[in-house]
Amino acid sequence: MLATDQHQTASGSLHSRLLTEAGRLFQVREFNVLIALVVVGALISLYTPYFFTTNNLMGVFRAFSLTAIMGIGMVMVIITGGIDLSVGSAMGLASLVTALCFSAGYPTEICVAAGLGVGLVFGLCNGLLITFIGLPPFIATLGTLSIGRGLMYMITRGVPVTPETPEGFSVLGQGYLGPVPVPVIIMVVLMLFFAVIMRRTRFGRHVYATGGNEHAARLSGVKVDRIKLSVYVLSSTIAALAGVIGFSRYLSAEPASGFGSELDVIAAAAIGGASLAGGAGSVTGAVIGAALVGVIANGVVLLNINTYAQQAITGGVILIAVSLDVLRSRIMGGKN
Repeated sequence: MLATDQHQTASGSLHSRLLTEAGRLFQVREFNVLIALVVVGALISLYTPYFFTTNNLMGVFRAFSLTAIMGIGMVMVIITGGIDLSVGSAMGLASLVTALCFSAGYPTEICVAAGLGVGLVFGLCNGLLITFIGLPPFIATLGTLSIGRGLMYMITRGVPVTPETPEGFSVLGQGYLGPVPVPVIIMVVLMLFFAVIMRRTRFGRHVYATGGNEHAARLSGVKVDRIKLSVYVLSSTIAALAGVIGFSRYLSAEPASGFGSELDVIAAAAIGGASLAGGAGSVTGAVIGAALVGVIANGVVLLNINTYAQQAITGGVILIAVSLDVLRSRIMGGKN
C-alpha cells in the first residue's frame, strides 16, 4: 500500500513538473514563433510536397539569411526602445561602395573594409543624431535612409555597377560548405555570437536595462547614450555586412539594392518576439522570425500566389505578432 502511494505521489510530482516546464516553454516567445514556423511549413507542404525537399529548404535558408543577419542588429536596437529604418540603405550603399572599389582595382580586403565602413558611418550618424542632438530614432533613421537612397541613385544614375571581381570573392555569397550555403553559416555564427553577448555579458544586460527603464538604468550607472550609440553602430555595420554578402552573391550592385528590406527586418524582429516598446526580444527570436517571413515568401512562390500578396500576408503576421505581444503584456501586468 505504501509503495503504491509513493508511486502515485512520484507520478503526480512528475506530471506536475512536466506541466510546469510545458508552461514555461509556451511563455517563451521564441518557442511560440518556432511552433508557428513548423505549422506554416506543414500547411505549405500539404499543397506542394516540393517544400520539404533539400534543394528547396537550402534555397529558403539562403534567401532569408540576409534578412536574418540584419535582424540580429535590428533586434538590439529595438530592445533599447529604438528603431533603425536605415538598414536597407546601409545595405545597398555598402554593396555599391564595395562594387566601386572593385571597379577601381582595389584588393578584396580594402573593398570589403570600405563596404563595412559605410555601415560604421551610418551607425555613427544615427547614434549621434539620437543621443547628442536628441532626435527621435524614427526621424533620425528615416532621414539617413533617404540620404543613403538618394546617394545611390546619384552615384549610379540608375545603372547597375558590375565590376570584375577575384574568383574567390563569390564564395562569400554563392559558396557552400557541404550542402549548406556560406551565408547561412555566417548567419548561424553571428546568431550564436550575439546571443551569448546579449545573455552572458554586461553589455547585453545594459542593453535590456536601457530598453526596460531608461531612467532607472541611468540611475544605476548604465551609460545609456553609449549603449544606444553602440547598438546603432552594430545594426548598420551588420547591415553593411549583409550588403557585401549580397554583392558577392549577385556580383552586381543595383541602384535599388536593399530597397524595402528594412520592413522585412523589422518584421523578423517583431515576429520573433521583440517588443517595440523596448526591454524584450532576442537574437534567436529575430532569426526565427526571419525564417517565418522567408517560409511565407517561399510558399507564395510555390503556390503561385500573386507576389503582392506576400506583403499583405507579412503585414498581417506583424499585426498579429505585435497584438499578441500587447495582450501578453496586459495579462502579465494584470497578474502582477
